[in-house]
Amino acid sequence: MNPVRTCVGCRQRDLKKNLVRAIAENGVVRVDLAARLPGRGVWFHQDCSQLVLDRNGFRKALGEASTAEFEAWHRQAREDAGNKMSSSK
Repeated sequence: MNPVRTCVGCRQRDLKKNLVRAIAENGVVRVDLAARLPGRGVWFHQDCSQLVLDRNGFRKALGEASTAEFEAWHRQAREDAGNKMSSSK
C-alpha cells in the first residue's frame, strides 16, 4: 500500500513519493528531501512551492517559523529548472 499525503499548497492528496517534505526545526522551515528528519512534517508538490508561501501553508501547519531557508531553496530549485530547460534547447 502506497502512503498518501496532502499538499499544503494545493491541498490535493497524492502519493508520498510525488511530494517533498518540510519540517520546522528550531523555528526554521527546512526542506527534508530524504524525508528522514525527526519532528512534525508537512508535504508539498515541488511545483506548489510558491503557492505554499502565498497561502501561508507552513504557518498554518507548523506554527510560527521562518521561511527564509525554504525561500532560498525555492529560488535555487526554480533557477535549476530554468537552467535545465535552456540547456535542452
